Amino acid sequence: MDALDSVVDPLRDFAKDSVRLVKRCHKPDHKEFTKVAFRTAIGFVVMGFVGFFVKLIFIPINNIIVGSG
Repeated sequence: MDALDSVVDPLRDFAKDSVRLVKRCHKPDHKEFTKVAFRTAIGFVVMGFVGFFVKLIFIPINNIIVGSG
């Protein structure tokens, strides 16, 4: 029975915590949603530029390394 309790107790605790989390969640209003969406879009743009510039820098370096061999 002790082995069964060691499996069931964490699942029961997880279920209780999950129910508590869902009860605390709320649907965002229009202002909060637009703020989150705008910041997420800015993050996507910044990460895109970082990836573009890294690729832009390493293409010539890769061509120098591969071209010299």
